[in-house]
Amino acid sequence: MGVSLFFGLIICIGLIWFALQYRRRSPDEVGADIEGNMKLEVTWMVIPFILTIVMFAWGASLFVEERTPPLQSQEIYVVGKQWMWKVQHPEGRKEINELHVPMGRPVKLVMASEDVIHDFFVPAFRVKEDVVPGKYTTLWFEATKTGKYHLFCSQYCGTNHALMGGWIYVLQPADYETWLAGDNSGQGTMTLADSGEKLFTQLACQTCHRQDGRGRGPSLVGVYGSTVKLSTGQTVAADDAYIRESILQPSAKIVEGYQPLMPTFQGLITEDQLIQLMAYVKSLGAPASGAGTPVPPVPHAAPPAKGSQNE
Repeated sequence: MGVSLFFGLIICIGLIWFALQYRRRSPDEVGADIEGNMKLEVTWMVIPFILTIVMFAWGASLFVEERTPPLQSQEIYVVGKQWMWKVQHPEGRKEINELHVPMGRPVKLVMASEDVIHDFFVPAFRVKEDVVPGKYTTLWFEATKTGKYHLFCSQYCGTNHALMGGWIYVLQPADYETWLAGDNSGQGTMTLADSGEKLFTQLACQTCHRQDGRGRGPSLVGVYGSTVKLSTGQTVAADDAYIRESILQPSAKIVEGYQPLMPTFQGLITEDQLIQLMAYVKSLGAPASGAGTPVPPVPHAAPPAKGSQNE
């Protein structure tokens, strides 16, 4: 704003001064033929160039900072649906069109949509991010003042788009912990990871993905955050997107040493259940320092069984 105001004033003052100083004073007056000024031309190219480079570098650093959640951020899962926001805390608390967060602690939102494109927008925090079906997007912020702040969907998403809003409540850390441990309206005390483990068992995933690595699918212990080697010889980071894809499109990336035997769960589980499974996989631990890949397949005794891809 300061740069714009400075140059705006110079241009306006220059326009007025030149209009008065070099106006035509008689009907037959002809303007003088003025040659170019190399020093002036270089000056008005170099100075704006330096200013734009400085502003670009400044803006790029802020963009990278805004797009990179701190390592110790508190993860909260958000699912957009016509026309509401569903929130799941790792500790098990669930909310609809409300989000409670602690003051002074970075919060990372992992977001997905069940239907169309939505947009999570909190004007008071100066943050917004599209919530896209079929993938995860992330957004982070650190609230610095307690209070109640309006939440909007800023992407037209259907008939009741204007009603798709809610509130973010910023609490003191102690008050937040009290709220987190409070009444959950009959939702029980199961954490997201506990719910994911229960669903993992209900879907019989443990029959292939045994923790000892002797199943038809690779062990999931320590897989999250590791580097997975594929049957093509390529490697992929086992992040949220990879885990999600492996559940819904298991044939997309086959882990080295296994066969594409796993059935798809596309349409069989909801976004909420995907989040629960994700939390369970994360709870199985991260790779040890220096580890590059998860546990390799262990050969079976007799008869040898072919494996499946990673879930």
